[in-house]
Amino acid sequence: MTVLEQPGAYRPTPPPGWQPRVDAAPLLPDTEPYRVLGTAAAADVSPDLLTRLHRELVRGRRYNAQATALTRQGRLAVYPSSTGQEACQVAAGLVLEERDWLFPSYRDTLAAVVRGLDPVDALTLLRGDWHSGYDPHAHRVAPLCTPLATQLPHAVGLAHAARLKGDDVVALALVGDGGTSEGDFHEALNFAAVWHAPVVFLVQNNGFAISVPLAKQTAAPSLAHKAVGYGMPGRLVDGNDAAAVHQVLAEAVRRARGGGGPTLVEAVTYRIDAHTNADDATRYRADSEVDAWRAHDPIALLEDALRERGLLDEEGVRAARESAERLAADLRTRMHQDPVLDPAELFDHVYADRTSQLREQAAQLRAELDAEAGEGQR
Repeated sequence: MTVLEQPGAYRPTPPPGWQPRVDAAPLLPDTEPYRVLGTAAAADVSPDLLTRLHRELVRGRRYNAQATALTRQGRLAVYPSSTGQEACQVAAGLVLEERDWLFPSYRDTLAAVVRGLDPVDALTLLRGDWHSGYDPHAHRVAPLCTPLATQLPHAVGLAHAARLKGDDVVALALVGDGGTSEGDFHEALNFAAVWHAPVVFLVQNNGFAISVPLAKQTAAPSLAHKAVGYGMPGRLVDGNDAAAVHQVLAEAVRRARGGGGPTLVEAVTYRIDAHTNADDATRYRADSEVDAWRAHDPIALLEDALRERGLLDEEGVRAARESAERLAADLRTRMHQDPVLDPAELFDHVYADRTSQLREQAAQLRAELDAEAGEGQR
């Protein structure tokens, strides 16, 4: 008797009564990225929100430029710019409540800054200083994640734990299109959907995983379509339309907070700068492609919409730029100050209570430092 001939054995063909567990239609994304700016829906967006989005976009563009300059000057080891993607970053930084958590990747320092993190602290890890650069719990911003997509299971775990405790908390996890090819992406989405975790996944599809175009990563109609296989809604949005990204994320956050479970949002955007300062993007993409996306710049799109509604004039543009210059000047001044490092901090923030081995090692290091200081005074 074969395995399939045994009573109750699995049969490859389902019985006639088989039905899908859920109706897939409501989970499917739109066929085109959702837009607000330039449509009738723009009239319904709060003027205060549009103005705030514009201010943060302008500051974000200047922040990216300054951080890139600091890399060239040797003040940062590396900087993955989000120039061109500021609408995604700003919307993610503004949409959460104070009690919620943001889980960024290495390219998402701007989102953390918009959420309230000190720009110097946001760049500290990329400088090579002091742990993650900030206290994640104090800011509700997880450490910047360099390994692709590993922050996604962390976000799901926190969201699931909050739900079990009855806490009104939502986690927003950011990832690039390259991260969707990692196993952590699958595991996070599957876990989130099965356990109905209050988490939102924002995929910033900027066209390339370093030099690998999206077409060589997936044959799916869109990355948002992947949501259906896990049993969660997928949303497709114009990632350069700040108002649209904010609206879609806000809806997903409300749904998660209200017990509706996770949502996968794909924001279609573009990485104007190279992958990092170590990358030569001209080897795998044409200047004409970059120029085409510059014509769909998130700042220009929003400024046109604001001017059309009479919400922005030259004085307003100047005020936003001056605010951005103040941010850049402060960042430049403080990043050019050499950090004062204490080697003993190597043992801080490893465990809440140090192990006996760490206590022994810390004491040994302190003794060596004291001895060196004593030699220097002779």
